[in-house]
Amino acid sequence: MKNQAYRMAMLFDFYGDLLTPRQKEFYDLYYNDDLSLAEIAENYEITRQGVRDIIVRAEKTLEDIEEKTGLIQRYHQTRATTAALRELCTQIQTLNRNRLGDRELETLCDRLSETIDDLGRE
Repeated sequence: MKNQAYRMAMLFDFYGDLLTPRQKEFYDLYYNDDLSLAEIAENYEITRQGVRDIIVRAEKTLEDIEEKTGLIQRYHQTRATTAALRELCTQIQTLNRNRLGDRELETLCDRLSETIDDLGRE
């Protein structure tokens, strides 16, 4: 269930603005504010089933968009790649400090680290 909640939060963060205002509001109340279907239905004076239908349609819309664009998948791949690059850069810096002491190599590693950090912030 935790993975499903995380996935729904990621979908909403990436694509939530593409939902209708009502879908966006109900989805947010259900997943982010942890309101039950019954609570949302009571607050908006509609049936529980009506709330569920709106949320299910929103989920389907978000899943379809992710399937077509793959942005979340690419986001996770980019994070994994930047983590691997950071680790390699750290290993090069350590080897340089322990064996070579080359200032130019140290400077290049620092620049590489900054570039990796920039990539991670995008």
